[in-house]
Amino acid sequence: MVAVLFAILFQGYVSLASDPDPVRDFCIANTDSATNIPCKNSSDATVEDFIFSGIKSRGKFSETGLASIPVNVNNFPGLNTLGMSLVRADFEAGGVNVPHFHPRATEVAYVLEGKIYSGFVDTQNKVFAKVLEKGEVMVFPKGLVHFQMNVGDKPATIVGSFNSENPGSMKIPTAVFGCGIKEELLEKAFGLKGKDISKVRKKFLSC
Repeated sequence: MVAVLFAILFQGYVSLASDPDPVRDFCIANTDSATNIPCKNSSDATVEDFIFSGIKSRGKFSETGLASIPVNVNNFPGLNTLGMSLVRADFEAGGVNVPHFHPRATEVAYVLEGKIYSGFVDTQNKVFAKVLEKGEVMVFPKGLVHFQMNVGDKPATIVGSFNSENPGSMKIPTAVFGCGIKEELLEKAFGLKGKDISKVRKKFLSC
C-alpha cells in the first residue's frame, strides 16, 4: 500500500514538474484587462496571433555587452498554454551573459554566429563548459546556474529555446547584491569587508 501511494504521489509530482498539457487547440492569452476570460475567443483568432516579429533585429546592449529579447507569453500571447518560449541573445565582442538560472525551464541554446564560451554548474559544483561555435547546441538543465561569454573578436548571436511559456530568469549578481540581503551576511558569506560589499552593491541595486 505504501509503495502504491508513493507511486501515485510521485506521478503527480512529475506531472506538475513542467507546464501543463493544453486542453484545447490553442488559448491565445486575453490581454483585455476588462474581462476575466483567460483566452481570446477562438473565432476571433487570426494568423497574426501566432506570429512574433520582435527578434528580427537585435536589442539594446547592456553594460555587460549583452542584448537579449525574450519571446514568451508576456509579449507573445499566442504561446499561452503551449509550454515553450524563446530568447534571442546578441553579444558584443567580450560580452557576457552573467551567471543565472531559469527556475521553470530547461534551455537549449543554438549558436547562430560567433564563438561563445558556454557552460553550467551542477549541484556538486562541477563546471561543464566549452567554447561553442556556429551551428553547435548546448543544453542547460532546469534550475542550474549557467553562463555565456563571447570569446571571439566579432559579435555573436544565440537563440535559446525553453520548455515553458514563461521560464523566468534569476541573475545571480543582482539577486545576491541588489535585492536587500543584509550586508553582514554577505560579508561573512564572501569574506569581504563592508566597504567592498557597498561598492559592489552600487552596480546591482535594483530591487
